[in-house]
Amino acid sequence: MKKLFILTALITLAYNTFAQNVDLRRKIEVVGTAEQEVTPDIINVTISLKEYLNGKNKVTIDELEAQLVKAVNEAGILKADFTINNLSAYNYDYQKKKNPDFLASKQYGIRFSDLNKFNQIIGKVDPKGIQSTNIDSYDYSKMDQLKMDLKLKALLAAKFKATYLLNGVGEKLGQVLNITESDNSSFPQPRAVMYMAKSNNLAADIVEPDIDFKKIKLSFQINAVFEIGAK
Repeated sequence: MKKLFILTALITLAYNTFAQNVDLRRKIEVVGTAEQEVTPDIINVTISLKEYLNGKNKVTIDELEAQLVKAVNEAGILKADFTINNLSAYNYDYQKKKNPDFLASKQYGIRFSDLNKFNQIIGKVDPKGIQSTNIDSYDYSKMDQLKMDLKLKALLAAKFKATYLLNGVGEKLGQVLNITESDNSSFPQPRAVMYMAKSNNLAADIVEPDIDFKKIKLSFQINAVFEIGAK
C-alpha cells in the first residue's frame, strides 16, 4: 500500500511538472521586412603614382606627389583623409644611387565623401604618372542609425501583419513572446580597377576612370511570435 502511494505521488508530481512546462498559450508567428538603398558617402580610394622617362628626363615621384598634394588640397580633402600607403622600394635612396634608371612608385590613400572630387583631383595629376587607382572599400556614415530604424520598421510591419490577420478571424493581438532578426543586406563590390594605362607603356593612352558602382541595399527581416489575446 505504501509503495502504491509513493508511485501515485511520483506520477502526480511528474504530470504537474510536465503541465507547467507546456506552453498552452495560443500564438501567431509572422515575418516583417524593411529595406532601403543608400549611396555610399565614405569611399576609400588608392592612387598609385610611378616615375616615368620623358625622353631622357625622368619625371620624379616628388614632382608627381606635389601635383597630387596640390590637387587634394584644392579639392578640400582633410589632412586626415589623405595618407601615404606604400613606397615601392625597401630602401628608396639606395635604389636611386645603385640604379639611376630605377623608377619608384608610391601609393596614396584618399577618403572621399563625394566621388566627383576624384575626377577633380585625378584631372590635375600628370596622367602618364598615374599607374592605377582602386576603390578599396566603401561605407555609409549613418549606417548604425539606419540599421536600427529598419529593424524597428520590420518589427512594426510584423505587428501590423499579425494584427490584420487576427482581426480577420475576430481575435485580438496579445503581447510579443519572441523576436528574431535576420540581416539580408547586400554590399556589392565595386570594380577593383578604376583607372589604368592601356599598356605597360606609360605614354600610352589612358582609360577613363570608371567610378560607377551600385548602392548599398540594407534589408532586415524580423520573425515575431505574438500571443493571441483573450476575447
